[in-house]
Amino acid sequence: MASLILAVRFLTLVPVPGREASGPGALGRAGWWFPPVGLALGAALAGLDGLLAAAFPPLLAGLLVLTAWKVATGGIHLDGLADCLDGLGGRSPEHRLAIMRDPHVGPMGAVGLIFLVLLGLLALAEIPRDLRTGALLLAPMLGRVMPLLLARAVPAATPGRSLAASFASSVSAWAGPVHLGAALVLAWALLGAWGVLLVVAAAGAAAVAAGLLSLRLGGVTGDVLGASVELTELALLLLAVPLGRLGGG
Repeated sequence: MASLILAVRFLTLVPVPGREASGPGALGRAGWWFPPVGLALGAALAGLDGLLAAAFPPLLAGLLVLTAWKVATGGIHLDGLADCLDGLGGRSPEHRLAIMRDPHVGPMGAVGLIFLVLLGLLALAEIPRDLRTGALLLAPMLGRVMPLLLARAVPAATPGRSLAASFASSVSAWAGPVHLGAALVLAWALLGAWGVLLVVAAAGAAAVAAGLLSLRLGGVTGDVLGASVELTELALLLLAVPLGRLGGG
């Protein structure tokens, strides 16, 4: 339970009682709980969306759901994505990492966040109602599978002295594959074969984007792991739009 409490407190602003796990590697060991926390968040968002859809038009309902989504997570992953985008302008991996350590958000990060929110909002508003619940359940869950996979697949940019390195050394090699399998099973149960295709395509697109970020930085960082959550969620929402048009809902 201590690892679950740590996962909830790290990934969300939800106040939970009890003592969280602590010590070296505690966050990595709590990684097993990341996708279940994401699924619980998705269930709450899907319920909220169902309530708002009865009172508001799709665009406004989507904006309210997206606002609740980002507030509930404290924007922790948005910060990682903004840092990564700012760092892309550096001259070398070392310079890019130095830019990312600056606590201020630069122009690339700010513009990137604006586009991410706009794309997410418009995608959410365009997803058909019969597909939206499934997308909202799957996106936060799959988003929190990606850091588990990346941390084990890509070396840390700063081995031995970063959050990413500590996370990678303590997270189970089975956590990512097991939860990816669970996401595929859930997608099949919710949306059939189309759902499996949606999860595979979203995870693949986000993995490519996060991999390109890692190449520019000389490895994975905590910011890259956080950015991968946002990229995966956005990819799934965007890909759900053509899926709905093709009749996969």
